[in-house]
Amino acid sequence: MTIDEQIAFLTRGCVDVVNKEGLQKKLESGKKLKVKLGCDPTSADLHLGHSVALSLLRRFQDLGHTAVLVIGDFTAAVGDPSGRDSTRPVLPREKILENAKTYTDQAFKVLDPAKTEIKFNSEWLDPFVHGSDLMHTLQKVTVAQVLERDDFKKRMAAGSPISLLEVLYSLFQGQDSVALKADVELGGTDQIFNLLVGRQLQKQNGQEPQVAMTVPLLVGTDGVKKMSKSYGNYVGLNDAPNDMFGKLMSVSDELMMSYYELLTSEDLAAVKAMHPMEAKKKLAGLLTARFHDEAAAQAARENFEKVFSKKENPDEMPVLKPAEGALLSAVLFEAKAAASKNKARGLIEQGAVRLNGEKITQDGPLTFKDGDVLQAGKRAFFKLSH
Repeated sequence: MTIDEQIAFLTRGCVDVVNKEGLQKKLESGKKLKVKLGCDPTSADLHLGHSVALSLLRRFQDLGHTAVLVIGDFTAAVGDPSGRDSTRPVLPREKILENAKTYTDQAFKVLDPAKTEIKFNSEWLDPFVHGSDLMHTLQKVTVAQVLERDDFKKRMAAGSPISLLEVLYSLFQGQDSVALKADVELGGTDQIFNLLVGRQLQKQNGQEPQVAMTVPLLVGTDGVKKMSKSYGNYVGLNDAPNDMFGKLMSVSDELMMSYYELLTSEDLAAVKAMHPMEAKKKLAGLLTARFHDEAAAQAARENFEKVFSKKENPDEMPVLKPAEGALLSAVLFEAKAAASKNKARGLIEQGAVRLNGEKITQDGPLTFKDGDVLQAGKRAFFKLSH
């Protein structure tokens, strides 16, 4: 690729590039760049929202650069305030390390392990905090600069508390860039302040400032809120093939195009020329194959077409053994077909629950025979057994 082609390839879907001239200069140098992406292991699972930045990191790898995945075992204990309207609960270190073990396995579904360095930021932040460097750094960053953050402004206006640890978070993330001498740092749009602090700290430490690149926060399958496990609108990187394919088929046509732009390298004009249903099946197949394999993606497509196009039951269903006289809402909740018993009752009242194809619209004791099929929503099927 020419330099212009490389820049177009690397900035596809990006919101902020600070600064593009700096990126061009670094690429023209011919040097293998060190490209940093940090993630705090605050949960055990990654989803497609995380994969947007991971996919951008993979593009740098494809051009021969080195990816540095920073596992924030130190910063996860602080809690990133970015984009939040309340203080994030602090996790115990044992839980942080347990979550971190799963992160690299999932990240390597996107990244090339041979071109990836894994770093834990406690390596340099523990001595940074306990030595004189923290005091030296604090002298160079003003309170006014920190409180200019949009998320802090909103929380102060709402009277929500902001801890001093959260105020220090951006300094810790910026120190990651100093310790690694990062050439480029990636993050979501909610991370732009932290990435710019990294540039500032690198300048103060006599380093060439990193290029800061942000990607949009992926909207979840509901088409409204950002993708998050807590909102139930996520596609997990560890989701089973049928679940992943089915969730992707549930997104709107408009959202589908956003997913194509942010999660694939497909030609967008060619996608727009396709029939929307076929384009959506292609997207679901591409992503399911990426996180599983081609055979699993094809089987998931066939399963989807059988269940949703031909209105047949899937070939394989988990077996449920409800207790005698158990309420239907309790059965759905225990089967994880609903996030709560109240939501299970909502599904029932909406006519989204069927027994052998017949709608059940009132909650009550579930009466069934061995082999009966219970369906909740469009994707959840269970074979019942005593």
